[in-house]
Amino acid sequence: MGMLKEFKEFAMRGNVIDLAVGVVIGGAFGKIVTSLVDQIIMPVIGLITGGIDFSEMKWVLKPADLSNPAHKVPEVAVQYGAFINTLIQFIIIAFAIFVVVKIINKLSRKQAEAPAAPPADVVLLTEIRDLLKNKP
Repeated sequence: MGMLKEFKEFAMRGNVIDLAVGVVIGGAFGKIVTSLVDQIIMPVIGLITGGIDFSEMKWVLKPADLSNPAHKVPEVAVQYGAFINTLIQFIIIAFAIFVVVKIINKLSRKQAEAPAAPPADVVLLTEIRDLLKNKP
C-alpha cells in the first residue's frame, strides 16, 4: 500500500502534470509545424526553385524489381528531400521556442525589477518617525 501512495504523490506533483501538459501541447505543436512546412512553406520553395518537390527527392541506390510478382524487391533509396523537410521543421520549432523563451525571460526580468514592498514593521516605524518629526 505504501508504494501506491508514494506513486500517487509522485503523479500528483505539479512538475509531473506540467510535463504531461507540455508533452501533449508539444505533440500538437509538432503537427502544426509539420503542416506549415509541408503544405505552406515547401510548395513556395518548390515554386521558387522551379517546381521542385523536396519530399520526392531521393538518391536511388537500388531500383525496385517488380518483374517477378511473387517476389517484389522494394526500392532502396536515400530520401534526402524528406530530410530537408524535417530540417526546416526543426528550424521553425527551434525559432518558435527561442521566441517563447525570450518573451518569458523578458517578463520575468520585469517582475524581478519591481521593488519589493517593505515589511509591515518597517512601514510602521517609518510612520511613527514621520509623526514624531511633525509633532510641534
